Amino acid sequence: MLKHTQSTIKVITYTALAVTAVLAVAFLAGTFHPNKWTVNNIEDRFHEQELEQVYYLGLQEPEFEYNDKQSFIEATGRCVEYINYTTDKISRVPTSIIISMAGIESGWGTSRFATEGNALFGVRTWDDNTPQMKPLELPDAEFGVKKYRNKCDSVRDMIRILNTHPAYELFRERKEQQIDDGKWNYRELLEGMTAWSTNSAYTDIILAAIVDNQLP
Repeated sequence: MLKHTQSTIKVITYTALAVTAVLAVAFLAGTFHPNKWTVNNIEDRFHEQELEQVYYLGLQEPEFEYNDKQSFIEATGRCVEYINYTTDKISRVPTSIIISMAGIESGWGTSRFATEGNALFGVRTWDDNTPQMKPLELPDAEFGVKKYRNKCDSVRDMIRILNTHPAYELFRERKEQQIDDGKWNYRELLEGMTAWSTNSAYTDIILAAIVDNQLP
């Protein structure tokens, strides 16, 4: 298992180095003004190669197992990293934000929605055909909280929402810029996620959880 893991790390490292090298060549070839479409096209090609390596190595979605807060943080982190690695660059999200939100929303994996429905974020649905759970205090509510096959599917759905819902356009704009800059600014990103909660202090709560738990 250790040997397989080391081989996987080597493949990922070599792929990343190859991407860096090709982008450097593209940058120089463009007389320090590379064509953004060309750079994106190169990145897409290398992402396809990354996915080929995933399939070739037989890498699978990690198990989401935990028994306390720390192991919940680690399990969520592995899930996000796997999803990010198998997702195009522009759609990737900061692991720390997702871990923090999952922890706050689910009581670090202890809530009824998390334990019975694998729902870490309390995503609501009004579609009767979607598997769901009703809040105990609102058994006749028109909406329900979406249930998932496993907890990593809940994370994947959350990432999809952030990448597609109109309410998070500012988040996506800032994320794209920060991806280009090569550095995350969590506070700026969270300012684009205020629609997630009616609690005016929600983004501060998420940021505090990142700091308090020393998330990367």
